[in-house]
Amino acid sequence: MFSFNNLVPIPLSDQLGASDIWGNSFAFDASTRYFVEAPSGKGKTTFQHILYGLRKDYTGEISIEALGGKYQLKELTLDQWSDIRQRELSVIFQDLRLFLELTALENIQLKNELTKHQTKSRIVEMATQLGVESLLEKKCGQMSYGQRQRIAIIRALCQPFRFLIMDEPFSHLDKNNIEKCCVLISEECKKQGAGFAIASLEERYFFEYDKEVKI
Repeated sequence: MFSFNNLVPIPLSDQLGASDIWGNSFAFDASTRYFVEAPSGKGKTTFQHILYGLRKDYTGEISIEALGGKYQLKELTLDQWSDIRQRELSVIFQDLRLFLELTALENIQLKNELTKHQTKSRIVEMATQLGVESLLEKKCGQMSYGQRQRIAIIRALCQPFRFLIMDEPFSHLDKNNIEKCCVLISEECKKQGAGFAIASLEERYFFEYDKEVKI
C-alpha cells in the first residue's frame, strides 16, 4: 500500500542510524502485518504521521496505492485524503486525539457515522470485549488514560480500512487488557483482509507478524 524511496524526515536527518525505512527503498503491503521496532527518538511517531498525511517535512518519496490508483502522498488533495482516511486507512494515535468533553460512545460514533461501518450493537460488543461497556456514556475526560486507549482502539475499528497504523496503542494497559485488545484488532483486520503496522520500542504484544522492520 505504501512505497518509500530514500525517505528521510528533515527534523531528524542528522540523528538517524541504520534503518530499514529511513534512507532506503521499502514497501508496506496492505494485507501484511508489520512489527516496527522503533528505539526512542528515531522518528516512530513522525513516521506514522507521515503515513497518515499529517506531516510533509521529509525528503525522498513516499507513494500510496489507494482510490484505485497510485499517488505521491504530497500530491494528494484534502478531498482525496478524506476518502482514504474514511475507507482505506485507519490509525490509533499515541496521543489518542479523543474529544474529552464528549462521551466514549459519542467519540466512537463520530467516526462510525461517516461510513455506518459498525452497528451500535457491535460497538457495544467490542466495548464489552475490552471491558469498557459501562463507560460508553461517560465523558472521556473523566476516564483514566488506559480506558481512553481502549475507546480509541474501538473508534479506529469503526470504519472500513485496508491498513491500520498503531503508535504505542497499549502503553497504559496491563497484560490482560493488552491481550484482549490484540484479539479484537486481529479479528477486525481478518474480517477486512487488512494489514497493520504497529510501532513499539521492543514489546511485541500478542500479535502474529508477517514481517519485522527496524525504523
